[in-house]
Amino acid sequence: VQLQAFGGGLVQAGGSLRLSCAASASIVTVNAMYWYRQAPGKQRELVAAITRGGSTNYADSVKGRFTISRDIAKRSVYLQMNSLKPEDTAVYYCSADLCYWGQGTQVTVSS
Repeated sequence: VQLQAFGGGLVQAGGSLRLSCAASASIVTVNAMYWYRQAPGKQRELVAAITRGGSTNYADSVKGRFTISRDIAKRSVYLQMNSLKPEDTAVYYCSADLCYWGQGTQVTVSS
């Protein structure tokens, strides 16, 4: 499965962005889809996950601000990011079952 993440950009603090991750094949059989992020000088960290059954999980730092969703018919997973903070600045990656990874999309939040 090839994944392509897009939708990043530069936004002011308090703003919103919606990231998309498009898969080259069906994601029906994928156990879970993830969004991770990596800020400069830091380790990659989990942002959000959605299981095959639709259950979601979020990092404490984004709970209440970010929402992960998916559209199986469109082979896509999304990350709606609201109330963005400068500390959300990172390269965001999508993953299928932590086996397949997209190329990353840069999110920069200015203060």
